[in-house]
Amino acid sequence: MYKDCTYKTNVYVNFKSHKHRRHSGASDFKPGIVENKILNSGSESFRSISCDISDDEHVDPAIDSDPVNLEKEIELKLALVLLKLENIYLVSNRATDELLQELSYLIGLSLPITQKTLTEILQEHSCEFDQSIVEKLANALCESNAIKKALGHKGPLSTAWRRKSYFKRHFNVVEPVEFVLDPKEKKTFQYVSILKSLQQILECQTVLDQARNLNDTYELNQPTEQNGAFFKENDFLCQQKSISLILYVDDFEICNPLGTSRRKHKICGIYWVRGNLPPLYHSSLSSIYLAALIKSDDLKSFGYENVLKPLINDLVILEQSGIFVSKLGRTVKGRVQCVVADNLGAHSIAGFVENFTGSHVCRFCTAETVQIQTTEVNSGCFCLRTKEIHEEHLRQLQDNGLANYYGVKKQCTLSKHLSYFDVTSGFPPDIVRDLFEGIVPFELSLCLSVYGPDNNEHMRTICG
Repeated sequence: MYKDCTYKTNVYVNFKSHKHRRHSGASDFKPGIVENKILNSGSESFRSISCDISDDEHVDPAIDSDPVNLEKEIELKLALVLLKLENIYLVSNRATDELLQELSYLIGLSLPITQKTLTEILQEHSCEFDQSIVEKLANALCESNAIKKALGHKGPLSTAWRRKSYFKRHFNVVEPVEFVLDPKEKKTFQYVSILKSLQQILECQTVLDQARNLNDTYELNQPTEQNGAFFKENDFLCQQKSISLILYVDDFEICNPLGTSRRKHKICGIYWVRGNLPPLYHSSLSSIYLAALIKSDDLKSFGYENVLKPLINDLVILEQSGIFVSKLGRTVKGRVQCVVADNLGAHSIAGFVENFTGSHVCRFCTAETVQIQTTEVNSGCFCLRTKEIHEEHLRQLQDNGLANYYGVKKQCTLSKHLSYFDVTSGFPPDIVRDLFEGIVPFELSLCLSVYGPDNNEHMRTICG
């Protein structure tokens, strides 16, 4: 990947070692390896999610002549660095406090050096001076240091509590809201407003430049990375300048030393990412945002209909009214493109049966389990679910009072309230669980069972 370098390897450790020995700090990549984009290092990414200073109001410390503005800018920059330490590099508050105390102490140690420098300059210019005045001047210079004032005693960034208060005052922090499910049992869940988060994110010009189908300069007929058939055939996404959202639902276990499947402290997390972004940003953690956290037991007891109510209310507003983006000078609407979840989560939200040992267990087709096990997919025997077929199944379910019909148990929570969400196309398969944790290890185990220890030649071929 470097110019005039012929080294090749498929092992990351070897590449890392070669890069450290031969190309440490080098940036002479071959053409086409790196895509150059104009991005402000560090601060712009933070401004896109939290900072209330717009790009036009940003003050460059190198050219600013107002000491007051310069001091505030330094304080803000320092706050952004500390925010990056705590939220990106996951440095604990205790470690950050100790680091800042030591830094403040080191700044205080520079007082004798400052006195010596002032004395030498005055002597060099043959100025008469009183040493006590030099000491006072040096002390004033050290105390007026913007970093020392921010980190010193009672400084706005000196403790974790003060830093948190500073972030709330100066950054547009979207805080979670607690919703009560059962006041008697004290059953609650946390929700972070999607509308408020989008409002802050779309105030960043860098985000708008990356977004597809939002800018006025974007042409629908130009080649784009959004080349999927679903995107091209969707009138709402193609004909309107709109926001596309992809929801992700998954359970995870916390605080349980007994194992990951004990369900003692299992929590369901709902996340979202903007579908308008180029693919290379989809898996970036900085592009994924939290929407809600609910205990899995509470979700099972109260159902998605009750738990998703604040989320659905925001999505309905986004779909019907939209949000005003000041950078674009207009209102932008949005819709849910799809929901990514494992089979159990997808069936729960979509209203399909959650028992995968029944006769109809597939949310993509109406084939029976026996057909799935014995018939090839390309045989033409599988009838894919469509919007019309699903509506007919719901009608049969309601008219006849059945528990389920062709695997349909109830109406989808999202399609019930959202006009542009289709249950038959809104729950794509999850590549991680269906392939990487599903069929791929199963197929590999079959291959290894055939090319087992008895056939060493084949094993050496497989294992390299």
